[in-house]
Amino acid sequence: MSLIKNKKNNHMKLKAITKLATLALSMTLLGCASSSDEGYSRITGWKYNDKDGAGYTVKKNYFTRVPPGMVAIEGGSFTIGEKGEYITNAPRNNSPRKISVSSFYMDEWEIRNKDWNEYVNWMRVVFGKTAPKLVLKALPNVKVWREDLAYNEPQLENYFTHPSYNEYPVVGITWEQAMDFCQWRTDRANELALIQSGVIVPPDYSKLDQMNSLDTIANSFVFNTQKYLIQANYQPTSGKNQKKDLYGHPRKVDMSDGILFSNFRLPTEAEWEYAAYALIPDNNGMIPEGKIYPWNGNQLRNPSRKNQGRMMANFIKGRGDIMGSTGITSPVNSFFPNDFGLYNMAGNVNEWVLDVYRATSYTDIAEYNSFRGNIYLTPVVAAIDSLGNKSYKVDSLGRIACEVTKGDDVRSFKDGDPSSQIDFLINDSTGFANLRNNLKNDPSDILRPRITDKTRVYKGGSWKDRAYWLNPSARRYLDQDKSTNDIGFRCAMSITGSMNKPQKK
Repeated sequence: MSLIKNKKNNHMKLKAITKLATLALSMTLLGCASSSDEGYSRITGWKYNDKDGAGYTVKKNYFTRVPPGMVAIEGGSFTIGEKGEYITNAPRNNSPRKISVSSFYMDEWEIRNKDWNEYVNWMRVVFGKTAPKLVLKALPNVKVWREDLAYNEPQLENYFTHPSYNEYPVVGITWEQAMDFCQWRTDRANELALIQSGVIVPPDYSKLDQMNSLDTIANSFVFNTQKYLIQANYQPTSGKNQKKDLYGHPRKVDMSDGILFSNFRLPTEAEWEYAAYALIPDNNGMIPEGKIYPWNGNQLRNPSRKNQGRMMANFIKGRGDIMGSTGITSPVNSFFPNDFGLYNMAGNVNEWVLDVYRATSYTDIAEYNSFRGNIYLTPVVAAIDSLGNKSYKVDSLGRIACEVTKGDDVRSFKDGDPSSQIDFLINDSTGFANLRNNLKNDPSDILRPRITDKTRVYKGGSWKDRAYWLNPSARRYLDQDKSTNDIGFRCAMSITGSMNKPQKK
């Protein structure tokens, strides 16, 4: 019996050693000698998350979270710009170029009237009594529906407020308003994340009736992510799971805790175009370049047997045939999603992107995470105490006030000014060049359209556009403080780390 038992034990030991050797070999072949989550430092030997090791903490078993309403887009390289040859009088401002985009999140749908009404409601509850002008600033411009030779008063009166239009894309929004919405969304999402983690308690909106000062509300009541992270004297009411360090000292949550989201923002033009084309490798690992529209195939109707003949997007079929698809806008989940699962990346409404417009952007931009429009902001210091701790100025919306120091505004970096100020084509209401008179602007004409640092790109085509503008590479522009009845937007967010990590909804 003893001999049999010893043989059995030796066999088990040999099996275990073989298993460990095989694992070590496989990890070496993968270029990964061992796990990076072993619980101690590979450079000093001290344990992580240990009081004796100076209290250095390392987050374990972290799962990246997909923000609500968003889809994870795995980055890659693609050819940005014109696909095929188009015989039009439209600007040739999208010469093709190979670039790469890092992974990011993007809204599955365009921002809806319901979403914008949630934003306006919050603004009204918080600022309605002390700063009604801030509420008015958040309202969409419903007059974008009014045309001198058309009767669109029902849309003006009902489109934004009537529940029948809850699921329709919000319009009448400027680029500046869209940016404010992104900041508001970031703060509300992070506030909820802290509440659900038990770090802070929900705000008591009933106390707003006792506050008559805008400064009091902005400084003490309005949660702002940046203010929470860097303002030493700002601490919302603590919850039952208040964070503490290993020595028992109270502390704020920071980005290393994995609770807070990154900033919501508008997608860059490169991200938007990459997401619209949804270039997914085929079974052979090849990426199909040269698509004309966000869907597979270059037809405007669905070719599949099940949905044959159905329109793929909401756009104008022909002269005077605006009812060819659905009428004006459609609900944001109408038609067919592209291969990334994104709806209405062509048609319905055009969408603001982050970039400043220049006709030569595609030849100037960097090859990785291409973007024109950087303005690097610096928080405004209000005071510095005797220990060198800084406190920062807070603006009327409860956010850290920021300024742009000299040299940190690079919107016009190497853009070829003053030639970039001249647009040589006149556009009509459909976005096409004026073909009737074939007019061009005289560069010396002071009334010519101008391109400035406040001119922003929009893309995608809309319910009032011809099929040409459904091509994701087509680009147009509008000043950031203007709005129309065919421009909306959706949000994006950078992915921190790798998409190879497990994702949580």
